[in-house]
Amino acid sequence: MRVVLDTNVIIASFASRGLCHSIFEICLDRTEIIISSFLMKELKTNLSKKLHLPQQLITGIIEFLSKNAISIEIDTYPKDICRDTDDAKVLALACKSNAAYLITGDKELLDLKKYKDTKIISPRQFWGILKKQKPT
Repeated sequence: MRVVLDTNVIIASFASRGLCHSIFEICLDRTEIIISSFLMKELKTNLSKKLHLPQQLITGIIEFLSKNAISIEIDTYPKDICRDTDDAKVLALACKSNAAYLITGDKELLDLKKYKDTKIISPRQFWGILKKQKPT
């Protein structure tokens, strides 16, 4: 199963040992995490500005994701689906990668519930799905 983790979920996974951290670890083990250069750039910026992590740690996180996720680039994105350009890019990435889920804490994205074949769900909703599945 392919999933796109929005940057807010990845950042939360490194901020504390809570739900997002658990989801991130399980996704590493059981799914194909999809990333892109724009997500990595946003992640790098926010790990520095929001979490104030040292540059060396940020570099390690980016390298880890680069090695453990599938990178897919997008050329175009739907400009009329939401107000935020970054959200539109995430939707295009989910669509192009055939992701089953886009996991996000972004209310505007969550309000969509689905974009093409990708279900848009919160970390809590995804946790409920994971609890029902048996590890492979």
